[in-house]
Amino acid sequence: MRILLSIPNLMLGGAERQFAELAAGLATRGHKVMAVALGQAGPLEAALGQAELVTLNKLGRWDNLRVALRLAGLLHSFRPQIHYAFLPTPCVLGALVRPVTPYSRLVMGMRSTNVNAGAYAHGQAGSWLQSMEARLSFLADLFIVNSNAGLRDCLARGFSRTLGVVVPNGIDTVRCRSDRGLGAALRKAWGIGPDEQLIGLVARLDPMKDHPNFLRAAALLNAKCPKTRFVCVGAGPEDYTAELHRQVEELGLPGRIVWAGGYTDMPAVYNALDALCLSSAFGEGFPNVLGEAMACGVPCCTTDVGDAALVLGSTGKVVPKGDPKSLAAGLEELLERLDREGQGLRAACRERIVMNYGVQRMIETTEGLLVGLCGKVRP
Repeated sequence: MRILLSIPNLMLGGAERQFAELAAGLATRGHKVMAVALGQAGPLEAALGQAELVTLNKLGRWDNLRVALRLAGLLHSFRPQIHYAFLPTPCVLGALVRPVTPYSRLVMGMRSTNVNAGAYAHGQAGSWLQSMEARLSFLADLFIVNSNAGLRDCLARGFSRTLGVVVPNGIDTVRCRSDRGLGAALRKAWGIGPDEQLIGLVARLDPMKDHPNFLRAAALLNAKCPKTRFVCVGAGPEDYTAELHRQVEELGLPGRIVWAGGYTDMPAVYNALDALCLSSAFGEGFPNVLGEAMACGVPCCTTDVGDAALVLGSTGKVVPKGDPKSLAAGLEELLERLDREGQGLRAACRERIVMNYGVQRMIETTEGLLVGLCGKVRP
């Protein structure tokens, strides 16, 4: 097959990682793959393998017309059988150019659930984009969601049930593996003592991830368990970062929380942790961070977002959203369980991902859907 995959950029993120893994995997399996970043590429460019990368250098919302024309031109010249668009902007642009590219089947890739556009400065534009995505979904031949929660959200927004299918994210369990030695240097660099338990929140600094919930829970837990330490791995806007730092001061947590910034060597980060926390308030479908941490043998406590509970199974703890007391109690319970079960719990976490969410399963399932779509007679 000739496949064009489009995405806003290739910066570090769960959807971007899945995009790169899929592009590389399909190319390795003999397909001709073009990966199109509407804006710049980013750190994940190196993960594309044999897929061809094209960047359209989108300058902002007002540059969408030029980018749409460039995308249509690529579709005309490359003539893919499949255009698989990841995330709202590529989905909307893909649908808008669909009438002039009838030789390509359009697949919309839905990665988020119940996004609260009002939490962002450009919330009105985000709401409009979500609305357009749903209104134009009739132009798609298929939409793929990465979670059952995401499918329910799409159906509620007006997508056709007959065109939707769930393909869970795939975790590279070779790259993400349990090796505590990988994280030893980071623990030392972060000043974590050998008798301290380190809980990590690995997420960009974004309202969706609800860092304030994590910080309040950290303060509650630290008051009861003074040997706990915390690390936030991820970057974000300067003003939001400054606000989070102010909250740390107000909660009396300086010295207990490490602000690590962004990292590319995620297996080392996960292996530095004793437990991982996901404190998100909305927007999650299949949280990659849970699967990657578990593949590294790290147990997780998460808020009840997307398919998080399904990913964890019986290996972790799920708590309500936006409730720091419940989150602190859940983290405490998870650490106590880790003390009791030790390596057995770590092994169970990894086994669940290896058995159910390997990256090759995601690639092969997606390939089968795309092959089947090429063979269908267009209605």
